Amino acid sequence: MRRNLKRIALILALAFLALTFVNASWIAPTPRGYPKLIAHRGAYQLYSTAGMTRDSCTATKIYPPTHPYLENTLGGMAEARRLGAQMIEVDIAPTADGKLAVFHDWTLDCRTNGTGEVRKATMAQLKALDAGHGYTADGGKTFPFRGKGVGLIPELSEVLAAFPDKALLFNFKSKDAAEADLLLAALKAAGRDSVKLGDGFYGSVEDGPVARMRDLLPQGWVFSKDSVKACTKAYALQGWLGLTPDACRGGTLMIPLNYQFAYAGWPNRLIQRMEAVGARVIVIGPQDDADRPMGLDLPEQLGEVPASFNGYVWVDDIYTVGPALRPAYNKRNPVAEAELAAELERRRQMRD
Repeated sequence: MRRNLKRIALILALAFLALTFVNASWIAPTPRGYPKLIAHRGAYQLYSTAGMTRDSCTATKIYPPTHPYLENTLGGMAEARRLGAQMIEVDIAPTADGKLAVFHDWTLDCRTNGTGEVRKATMAQLKALDAGHGYTADGGKTFPFRGKGVGLIPELSEVLAAFPDKALLFNFKSKDAAEADLLLAALKAAGRDSVKLGDGFYGSVEDGPVARMRDLLPQGWVFSKDSVKACTKAYALQGWLGLTPDACRGGTLMIPLNYQFAYAGWPNRLIQRMEAVGARVIVIGPQDDADRPMGLDLPEQLGEVPASFNGYVWVDDIYTVGPALRPAYNKRNPVAEAELAAELERRRQMRD
């Protein structure tokens, strides 16, 4: 019995050494390129995710503002570009008159002075609304952006005209496959080559507009939360055997900062494997029970991203994370710096 246990222990030890060698990051060449920041919704007002549900009004949960930018607005996108974002994520919604608005929510009630579904309003009606009406950081005592957001809901054509050379990540908010056709028509009308620019397209599930966009743009970067989960979960299990799952071919893999250790060959070997099958890798923020957004929202988190990483980094607070990566982009005055430092410290303490 004791001899058999020794043999088993030896076999397991040898297997461990073999797998460690197969997945050693240093075996792979250093990846070419640099990390590419995805500015989620552009520069926007971050909010508390504590107790948040699908129906929560995030405009009423924002942190004390440290900048004037609102999500999915041309100003917020321009600031994200200035702060070094290589890609800007935007949410799209069709309007009653067949156009595409850039707006996150399904209804207007949360953040504007309008009511009802976005899809039942015309673009002209959306333009007449105050996009900053509902924002409050103190439970409704004050509304710092009220009256300042009239006309700020952009039509997609405005975004495409303003950012003809900037990669965009389009988020489908519904399951209506026709939205993919509407989006592609808008891209063609703007003369935009999404494959060349590196645009991306995603939604919650594989069917509907995501599947349709795969058909319409087979060479494009198209993914869903479902497909990301399938690739990420499969690689976490199979990668240690030196395998690249079929679910990752042409797919997207997401790696949380606090679970990097769980992915075989991270970073260089994993990147080599993903590049070989045309897959993209996105680093996201820590995923746990703390009050956190999906992406990076503290400047020091950049220090946890490997120096050799050349994929995408999902950023929720481009206002702080962008200048942390490229300090030359920081144009804040001392007063703004002090206000931001206080807000970041409050955010850190909230998670301790």
